[in-house]
Amino acid sequence: MLKHRRAELLSGLIDRYVRLEKTESFWYSTSGKAGVEYVLVDPVARTRQPAFDHDRLIAAVAAAAGRPKGSAVPYLLELEPGESALVAGPEGLWRCALDDYSCTPGRLPATAAPGESLSPDGRWTVFVRDHNLWARDEDGTEFAVTTDGAADNAYGVGPTFGQFRSVARAFGVVPGPVVRWAPDGHRLLTHRMDERDVETLHLLESTPRTGRRPVTHTYRYPMPGEPGQPQAHLVVVDLERRTVTASDGGPLHTPYVSPLSVGRAWWSPDGTTIYYLDSGRDARTQRLIALDPATGHTRTVIEESGATRVEPTQVILDPAMVHTLRNGQILWYSQRDGWGHLYRYSAAGELLNRVTTGPWAVRSIAHIDQDAEVVYFTAAGLVPADPYVRQICRVALDGTEFARLTDDSDDHTVWLPGSGAYLVDTASRVDLPPVAVVRDRSGEVVLELERGDATALAQAGWSPPERFTAKAADGVTDVYGILWRPYGFDPARCYPVIDHIYPGPQTFRAQPGFDNSWTGEPEAYAALGFVVVAVDGRGTPGRDKAFHDASYGHLDEAGGLADHVAALTELGSRYPWLDLDRVGATGSSGGGFATVRAMLEYPDFYTVGVASSGGHDYGRYLSIWGEIYHGPWDPERYEALANSRLAANLAGRLFLIHGELDDNVPIFQTFTLVDALIAANKDFDLLVVPGVGHAMFHRESYVLRRKWDFFVRHLMGAEPPAGYRLADIPMRFEPGAQF
Repeated sequence: MLKHRRAELLSGLIDRYVRLEKTESFWYSTSGKAGVEYVLVDPVARTRQPAFDHDRLIAAVAAAAGRPKGSAVPYLLELEPGESALVAGPEGLWRCALDDYSCTPGRLPATAAPGESLSPDGRWTVFVRDHNLWARDEDGTEFAVTTDGAADNAYGVGPTFGQFRSVARAFGVVPGPVVRWAPDGHRLLTHRMDERDVETLHLLESTPRTGRRPVTHTYRYPMPGEPGQPQAHLVVVDLERRTVTASDGGPLHTPYVSPLSVGRAWWSPDGTTIYYLDSGRDARTQRLIALDPATGHTRTVIEESGATRVEPTQVILDPAMVHTLRNGQILWYSQRDGWGHLYRYSAAGELLNRVTTGPWAVRSIAHIDQDAEVVYFTAAGLVPADPYVRQICRVALDGTEFARLTDDSDDHTVWLPGSGAYLVDTASRVDLPPVAVVRDRSGEVVLELERGDATALAQAGWSPPERFTAKAADGVTDVYGILWRPYGFDPARCYPVIDHIYPGPQTFRAQPGFDNSWTGEPEAYAALGFVVVAVDGRGTPGRDKAFHDASYGHLDEAGGLADHVAALTELGSRYPWLDLDRVGATGSSGGGFATVRAMLEYPDFYTVGVASSGGHDYGRYLSIWGEIYHGPWDPERYEALANSRLAANLAGRLFLIHGELDDNVPIFQTFTLVDALIAANKDFDLLVVPGVGHAMFHRESYVLRRKWDFFVRHLMGAEPPAGYRLADIPMRFEPGAQF
C-alpha cells in the first residue's frame, strides 16, 4: 500500500494550512476518498465552514474555460473570504467572485521569477549572473552589485553539494540566490561561497536526453579530513547605496547547506543587527554571532562547547531553537545537562535563568508571546510509556508557570494561524489517524477541525501497526519501534520479516505519529505478505543526549544494529508468527549502508538485503557527516566505516541499487563495495539506474518493483507475477523523496 494509494483511502486528513493576514482566521484543504475540500476557520467566532460553494466553483471555472462541467475542485491559491478566490485550473489561473461565481483570467501577485529573489516590498529583485550578485529596480534597470565573483568563488550561491543538481536537472529547477532580506527591503545578507580548494568528483550520464555522447558532470565535493572545504564569507548589501560591506567575523564552514537557507541567520526586527549561528567544522562549539550591518563588525554573544555535538536542535535542519527577542534577550537551546532544554540569556550573553528543566526534551518552539513573556513548545519524554511522544506545553520565560496543554498518550504537532492567541493541534498515534483541533492559550479546545477516518483503508486489508518496546542489546535500555502485520494476517501462520532500516544519526525512523515520511514502503511490504519492523536503536535522536551520543565515534554500528537484532529476537519470542529464520533488511541512503552492514555483521540473522543509494563508506562521504557524527578525522577510526572491508562475510542474497547521477552519495560508494565483493568471490545482484540521482525520481516505480520481486523470491520463497508494471508515483508521494 504505497503512500499515494493509502492517502486516497483516508479522509479527514489536512493537507495544508494558509493564514489570512491580520486576522486569527485561516483556511485549510483536505483530500482523500471524498475529493478535495477547502474549509474556512474563524477561531474567534469558533466557526468552520466551506470556504465557498465547491460545486458552483467547479462549474464556474468550467464555464469560463468554455468546456463541459468539470468534476475536480480547482487548486486554491488565494482566498478573500466572501469576496473572491484565485484558483488554478487545467487552462490556467482564474479569479472567481464568490457572490455570483463569475470567473475571469487571474494572475498571481508579483513574485520572483525562477532564479530570482524579490524584496519584501517588491521594489528590488536580485539574481546571480556570471558568479556575481545583480539587482533590478522597479523600472527594470539592472546593475551588478558585486563585480569580483568568479567560478567556485561566487556571490549569492550555496555550496555545490546543497544545490542537489541532479534533482534540479530532473525537474528543471533554477535555484534562486541565497539571501536574507532586511525588514527595510533594500538591504540584504548574502555571502561569497569559496570552493576553490575543494576537491572535485565526476558523474557520468550515460544516456543524456540530448546528444549521442555520454556527458560528464563535475562538481565540488568535500570529504572528511580534507583541508579544502566550502567557506562562506558573509557580506551585507545596501541596494539603495550600492554598497557591499564584508563581515569581519571570518568564513563559515559550509559543506552542506548555507545557514541563510535554513533559518540559521536572521535580521533583528528593527534591522540594526544580523544574528547567525556558527558551529565550526566539528560542531562541538555553537556560537551565536551578532553582526553590525553598517560596519561589518561581529561579536560573539553566546558560546557553548561540548565533548560531542552542540546543536540548536536534535534533528538536522529542524528549525533552530535559538531566538532573539525584542528586548535583546536570547532564548537558547542546549543539551548541557543531558536533556534538550531552553535557557534565557541577556543581550550581553549572560545567563539569566533556565526556562525549562526536567528529564524530558524540548523538541520544537511553537510560539513566543513576547508581551506575556511566555513560550509555547512541544516536549518529548513527558509520557512515561513512550519517550518520543510529543506534548504541547507552555512556560514563562523566567522558568515559572510550566503547564502541559495536552496530557494524553497521543503525539502532537502544532501550527500557529495568527498572533498566537490560538494554535492548531494535530494529535495522532501509529494506530490512530490524526485529529486536528483549535486550542486557545490555556489549552482549551475551542473547535474541532477534522477527524481522520481509516475505514476504507481497513476495508482494503490494512490493519493498524503496533507501537512496541523491547530491550536493547545491553539488556537494560528500552528501544522503541513499529510493527506492521501482513494484510490478511493469520496468527496461525508464520511470516517472513523485513527490518526497514534507517540508522540516522541525524533523524530517527520509528516516529510515533500516524502519517510520516517513512510510512508508504513498509506498508507496501506488509501488503505483499511480510511482517515489517522499524526500530530506533541507540545512537538516534529524539530522546536524551546520551542515547543520541551512543553513535558518536560509532557510526559503524549503523544506528544500533545490535539493538535491532535484540529487539527482533524478543519480538520473535513474543509473537510465534514471526519467522526469524527468514529475516531481511532494506533501506536507502544511510539505510542502504545499514542494510549491507546488517548482512555482513550478522550474516546468520539477516539472510536477504536490498540496499539502494547506499553510502557504504562514510570516510569518503560528505565531510560534515563523518566529522560531526563520528568525530574529527582519524584514518584508523574511519576505516571501520567501510562496508567493503567486511565483504568476505556475505552469506545471504544481496541486491545493490544505485542511480548513476547520485550527487549526494556518489555511485562509486556502491562500486567500491562491488569491487570488494568480486574480490571475495561473492554472488550478489546489482542494478545501476541510468540518468537518476539519489532519490531515483522518474524511475522509482521500476526500482520498487525490483525490490518487491527480490524479497518475494528470496525471502518469501514465491514467484512474483510476470511482466507487471507499477504506475508512476505522484511526485509528492515518491518514497525516496525524504532522502
